[in-house]
Amino acid sequence: MRQGGLSIGDVVSATGVGEATLRAWERRYGFPAPAREPSGHRRYSDEDVERILRVVEERDRGVPLPAAIERARSPSRGVPSLFARVRAIRPELQPIAMRKRYLVRLSHAIEDESAARAERAIVIGAFQQEQFYRRSQPRWRELARSAELAIAFADFPRLRRPRGAAVEVPVDRQHPMAREWALACAAADHAACLIGWEPPARSAPHDLEREFEVILSVDPAVVRDAIEAAAAVADAPAPELAKGLRARLEELPSPRAEPQLRLAGAITARLVGALR
Repeated sequence: MRQGGLSIGDVVSATGVGEATLRAWERRYGFPAPAREPSGHRRYSDEDVERILRVVEERDRGVPLPAAIERARSPSRGVPSLFARVRAIRPELQPIAMRKRYLVRLSHAIEDESAARAERAIVIGAFQQEQFYRRSQPRWRELARSAELAIAFADFPRLRRPRGAAVEVPVDRQHPMAREWALACAAADHAACLIGWEPPARSAPHDLEREFEVILSVDPAVVRDAIEAAAAVADAPAPELAKGLRARLEELPSPRAEPQLRLAGAITARLVGALR
């Protein structure tokens, strides 16, 4: 970086983003936030340039500008759970209330549709407690066989990589993700996620009657947000796993809109069949 920082012209040359656009982003979003000389001239850092390039990259992938800027501002700070990250970046996605019995069926519908496509997907699951994962472990062994990478988060005592099964990533019981039920599947031609957060102090007569606030999406950008959040959670207990997950996610192309609409219809059909 030049002594004293980069001028706005330097940033335009380095990023390809026009001066008028940079000024408009600054006025509307407070981004970027350059230092000011006594004369009033803006001075940018190398980190500013990196963040602007991240916005350009996200926009090229179809991410709305406000969400792209939010990601660029805090690519590593992250929101410490899947539900929190998606709500922060996608405030337009309003959760719906759903009891666990229906959450399980919807999860199975997504898992089955993903597995049926035989696309070697990335499959991420959050189970809150180890006991809940163990109940689903036979199913997840089958999912792991056809997946490129399967990862389960719960209050496991330690990190485990059992052969022919999902990687088990421990989540502290005090971690925000410990209140979440989540599923995310991403492959070259399909992407879907289901994220539920269980509000505290809501009693239920039976485990399956517990109530969650749920977000369901087949928007590839939302699914990517969820998986990036999962990678952030895995950073501390499994840094190499998190690094590999991010690398694979970057290699995945974004599914086209028309197949995603068919995916939504297929998931709905499976769910309706399960509710009969």
